[in-house]
Amino acid sequence: MTAVGIDVSKGKSTVAIRRPGGEVVLTPFQVEHGAAGLSGLVKTLRSIGGDIRIVMEHTGMYWRPIALALKEAGFFVSVVNAMLIHDFSDNSLRKVKTDKADSMKIANYALSFWAELRDYSPEDETRQMLKMQNRLYLRTQKSSVVLRNGLISLLDQAFPGVNTLFDTQPRRSNGHFKWVDFVKRFWHRDCVAGISLAAFSDAYRKWCAKSGYRFSQSDAEKLHTAARNTVATFPKNDSTKLLIFQAVDSLNAVYDALYILRGEMLRLASLLPEFDIVMAMQGAGEVTGPQLMAEIGDVRRFTHKGALVAFAGMDAPPFQSGTFDSKSRRISKRGSPNLRKTLFMVASTILQHSDPANPIFQFMDKKRAEGKHFYVYMVAGAAKFLRIYYARVKAHLLALDAEASTAA
Repeated sequence: MTAVGIDVSKGKSTVAIRRPGGEVVLTPFQVEHGAAGLSGLVKTLRSIGGDIRIVMEHTGMYWRPIALALKEAGFFVSVVNAMLIHDFSDNSLRKVKTDKADSMKIANYALSFWAELRDYSPEDETRQMLKMQNRLYLRTQKSSVVLRNGLISLLDQAFPGVNTLFDTQPRRSNGHFKWVDFVKRFWHRDCVAGISLAAFSDAYRKWCAKSGYRFSQSDAEKLHTAARNTVATFPKNDSTKLLIFQAVDSLNAVYDALYILRGEMLRLASLLPEFDIVMAMQGAGEVTGPQLMAEIGDVRRFTHKGALVAFAGMDAPPFQSGTFDSKSRRISKRGSPNLRKTLFMVASTILQHSDPANPIFQFMDKKRAEGKHFYVYMVAGAAKFLRIYYARVKAHLLALDAEASTAA
C-alpha cells in the first residue's frame, strides 16, 4: 500500500508519498503542471512500484491536468471532495496550513480510506463543456442583474416607472426585453409627454414595426398617460441621452451573450443520452434542464439516490447525542449551491403548474396543507424531484449500457 497525496494549486502541485505505519517514502516535493513536470512525476511513481493509489482534492479545474496525465499513465486516481479532506483529522492538535502539510494529510486520508476510494473516470467532454457553459451563464446572468438595476436607476431620474409598463418576458428571437429597447428610442419622459397622443402613437407604431414588436393602441395610450403623470429629475439633454444609451447597449450586449449561451447549453445537453428523459420531466425547461444535467453530471457515479441528495446539500443529517435527539434539523448545504438554485427554480415551476397528476406537486401540496413553511415544502419537493431524476435517468443509462454490451 503506497498512498500518494497531491495538494493541487494553479500551475503546480505538492506531492507526498506515504505508507502504513507512518513511513514517508518521499518527502513532499513540487511538480509543475507542464509536460516535463507531469512526465517526471509519472517516472517517479513507476520507480516506486507496488500498489499505488493517488488522491487529490477537487479544487476548481486545477486538478484536471495532473489527474488526466496520471490516469493516462495507468494509475489509480481518486478525486475527493475538498470538504472531506478539510474535515479529516490528521491526528494532530496543531493547525498547520502549508502545501507540504496538506499533501501529507491527503496521503494519510488515502491510507485511512484505502478500500473506500473510488477510481476517477474522466468526464465525457460534452458533460464538461456543458458544465463550463452553465457556470459562464450564471456569471453572465449576475452581470445582467447589475446592469438592469443600473438602467432602472437612471430611468427613475429620466422616465420613472417605464420598465413596469411592459411585459416582463424576453423576446424569444434574441432574448431582449421590450422595455429596454423602448427606452433607447424614447429615452426621456419628454420624448413621449412632449408630443400629442396621435403623434406618439404613430412614432410608437413605426418603432414596433421596425424593431419587431407587437403594436397596441391601448399600450400607446397607457405609455402616453404614464409619461405625462411622471416627473423627471434629469433634464432632456445630450448627457442624459448618452447615459441611457450606454446603459441600454451594455445590457443588451449581456442579453445577447445569454441568448447564445442558452442555445449552446441546449445543443450540448441534446447530445447526452439522458436528454429526452430529463426534458420530459415537469419543471425541466430549456434552461433548467441543461443546468440539471450540467451540475449533476453522470448519475451513475452516485451509489444511491441519497448520495445525489447529499451532493446537492438538501439532506438533513441526524443530530443526536446521548438522550438528546434533535427533531428540528436543517439541510446541510454542503453540496453544490448552483444545483440547489436550479432545483429551487424547478420546484417553483412545478408549484406554478399545480398539476394534480404530478407526484412532486402532490407531495408539496400535502406538506403545504399540513402548515409547513414555504421553504420546508419547497426543499422537500426539490429533494423528491432529485430522487425521481436519479431513478429515471440511471435506469435509462443502465439500459443503454446493457444494449451496448449485448451488441458488442
